[in-house]
Amino acid sequence: MRNKLMKLCWPILMVFETGKPSANYKKSHRTILIVLGCLFFGLSLFSASMAVAGGEVGGLIAVVVFFAVGLVAVVVGALGSNGAVSKIWGTK
Repeated sequence: MRNKLMKLCWPILMVFETGKPSANYKKSHRTILIVLGCLFFGLSLFSASMAVAGGEVGGLIAVVVFFAVGLVAVVVGALGSNGAVSKIWGTK
């Protein structure tokens, strides 16, 4: 199942995959990345509800941005290699 999900999400993963082992990887980085992604998903849902309640079409820009950030964080956190997680944190 993991291999199928990796193939499905490869356009996102290929940006962050380095192919090199990372010296600065910590397991907590992966956990925090997944939690951060879930928080951004929640923020996108909240923004969507506020945009619908307010009748603002421009509010959908925030929904798309928050959802995209959350998606990237969860995909890299759950499916990415240690090097990809380190790259997203900015460590080499």
